[in-house]
Amino acid sequence: MNITVEKQPECTATLRAEFPADHVSSERKKIVKGYASQAKIPGFRPGKTPVSVIEKRFGDAIKEELESRLINDACSGAVKQEEDLKVLQFKNPESINHNDDGTFAFVMPLILAPTFELPEYKGIEVKLASAEASEEEIQRELDGVLERYADYKEIEDRPLQTDDIAVIDFTSTLEGKPLEEALGKPAGILGGKEDYWVRIQEDAFLPGFSEQLEGASIGDSREVTCAVGDDFPLEDIQGKELVFAVTVKGIKEQNLPELDDAFVADTLQFGEGKTVDDLKELISDQVKMQKERQIEESKVNQIVEQLIERVDFELPQELVTAEAQGSADDMVARGAQAGLSDEEIEAQQADIIATAQIQARNNLKTNFILQEIAAAEDISVSEQDLLQRISAMAQQEKKPVKSFIRELQKSGRINGLQNSMLIGKAIDFLVENAQIEELANEEEAEA
Repeated sequence: MNITVEKQPECTATLRAEFPADHVSSERKKIVKGYASQAKIPGFRPGKTPVSVIEKRFGDAIKEELESRLINDACSGAVKQEEDLKVLQFKNPESINHNDDGTFAFVMPLILAPTFELPEYKGIEVKLASAEASEEEIQRELDGVLERYADYKEIEDRPLQTDDIAVIDFTSTLEGKPLEEALGKPAGILGGKEDYWVRIQEDAFLPGFSEQLEGASIGDSREVTCAVGDDFPLEDIQGKELVFAVTVKGIKEQNLPELDDAFVADTLQFGEGKTVDDLKELISDQVKMQKERQIEESKVNQIVEQLIERVDFELPQELVTAEAQGSADDMVARGAQAGLSDEEIEAQQADIIATAQIQARNNLKTNFILQEIAAAEDISVSEQDLLQRISAMAQQEKKPVKSFIRELQKSGRINGLQNSMLIGKAIDFLVENAQIEELANEEEAEA
């Protein structure tokens, strides 16, 4: 058997294999013998059917099994022959030849795992915010509670002033064109709105927006100009100047209820005998729980980001394309759930594709790095680990474990689940070995 593997860019390769005639003939005889021993053909006793009859009756099946055996042998041989060959996928053969001299040959494309040297992955520095709730955070939550029970008084005898709520209609332009026309796609709320409530408060809506409305009376129209910062989520308008045509339709004054024990016990129905201090304690605990969840996510995100930055390598383009398509489909589905029309989604298609490509490459790169770390640290998923996870999933979906396992096997999800568990274990290892620095609330605010 002659096997060669030609490696090519983007983690691809071509496997070429040729089997000598005597090997092909020997394998074929074994297959024919197997058919002869089991075949039940009228007029012949089991095991006594002539080879010529077996060949005629099962010729196509024999040929198919022969090809399958030889191709599998070549694939196994290639992996043994090439020590650093990590095949992700053996694709369908591009050519299969039964040559006149009795030899057998085929050519098969392969998708390979990327090869790279692992960067330093132990002791990655991670900076985390404190999980303790600050006084400012507790007060912000308290303000939110009070605002839900606020009364709003209509103001008609004076202009807008600080802390008022303006009810406005507005449209926007960029470089003299309506914003959505200038961008060539929907701009969301920035494009314009009717009966929009904005508080006259620093940095409300956009920096400098509400301040320019101070002193306006009901019925007044004003031109408001805002410079968009470089950190604004919509990249197309970062660093640019938007002009808003604003009409004030109403002025409201917000009246908050007094925060006292009676409000807590009666209005909030928090419980008899409960006080403001009890409410603050509950809010503090909730803020802490939320921050702890965010901290755990931040640990993983910081570690993954640093790993991605420390090493670069080629990725299988076919996998990138498939992963990007999945990411794009998810973004489109989320957009539809959020109420975007088909036209709005279509207008954002270029951005969706670009974002999906970046996500796909980062996801795959992270996956390969974590798999290599797992191999380097002898991290594995045992059959017991896998069975426990499957049992928990079956219980959650209220299905019998055995039938759930068959369902996973039929859909080909077992390997994916096992890989996901392996990646999770590798992440846990990295978190355990990270250098974690906890920032005080003051440092977090400065950062």
